[in-house]
Amino acid sequence: MTSEVVREAAMVAAEGVGHDRLKRLMKRGTDFLGCEWALLGGAMSWISERNLVSAISNAGGFGVIACGAMTPDLLDTEIAETRLRTDRPFGVNLITMHPALSDLIDVCARHEVSHVVLAGGLPPGGAIDRIKGSGARLICFAPALALAKKLVRSGVDALVIEGMEAGGHIGPVSTSVLAQEILPPLAADVPIFVAGGIGHGGLVAGYLEMGAVGVQLGTRFVCAHECIAHPAFKKAFIRASARDAITSVQIDPRLPVIPVRALRNREMESFASKQREVADLLDRGEVEMAEAQLQIEHYWAGALRRAVIEGDVETGSVMAGQSVGMVKEEQGVADIVRQLVGEAAQALERRSVHG
Repeated sequence: MTSEVVREAAMVAAEGVGHDRLKRLMKRGTDFLGCEWALLGGAMSWISERNLVSAISNAGGFGVIACGAMTPDLLDTEIAETRLRTDRPFGVNLITMHPALSDLIDVCARHEVSHVVLAGGLPPGGAIDRIKGSGARLICFAPALALAKKLVRSGVDALVIEGMEAGGHIGPVSTSVLAQEILPPLAADVPIFVAGGIGHGGLVAGYLEMGAVGVQLGTRFVCAHECIAHPAFKKAFIRASARDAITSVQIDPRLPVIPVRALRNREMESFASKQREVADLLDRGEVEMAEAQLQIEHYWAGALRRAVIEGDVETGSVMAGQSVGMVKEEQGVADIVRQLVGEAAQALERRSVHG
């Protein structure tokens, strides 16, 4: 047997070792989600719709529909259309502050959606029981250890801990710090997925070894062939580096605006003007705080649509995580999943050999 053949045989064996270890580390996550690889698709408004969601699930990951500002009727259609494109499990992401949250929960129950992801703070009273009562598994975001513990006590089935490196709405703490704070005390109690700034499978392996059962990625999937984002939106991603993904600035401390991470453009400056406008409405007593926050959310939804759908990457919001610098080309979803899995398996194999 030649040395080249021996080398190739060793590489195949090593890849097998890494993949086996990856499957073992992800087993709790894949059992929970019902998919092959515990890779959650981040729910991105206007982007995480029927085509991308079904493609992620068909590739062995777990797609999640971004309900965002959808009406119940629109969500009803989106779930039905996704079902036509995949026979594999997928989830629905709902925003807790949505004024029609109760009706949206009913839509998910009617379609027997297997997993509901709640984002945007503590779920309102009764929401947890209603979602779980429909037979769905409930996943919630936990941006701090105290909130994570409270959600576990409330009966959520799994957590996503997402750091400030992520795109879109973000918290103040980095992914690596959150993982160190939350995984050790809680990983044994509920399945925990890590999100924010993940663009390479090597990091996926690292979080799995810390106790996570899987990860969530959004930015990495934006430049998929199956993603409906405008070519100009994708081009902005491919051109960008990590430092181009900046956070919005809070202008008025009375207005509790959740920061947004997006690529630097004119829109990031325009948001400051919008905040001043809404703050003036508060001053004059023309709106309550809840309505003010909703106006901000609708503003972002519109700005994001201009960029994603219309390709206006200057006055629209190009929401992106800091992992955007690792997005170098447009690829098929199956290739992205395969690449992430291969990188994670290689990292685990190297550690098993040198550990």
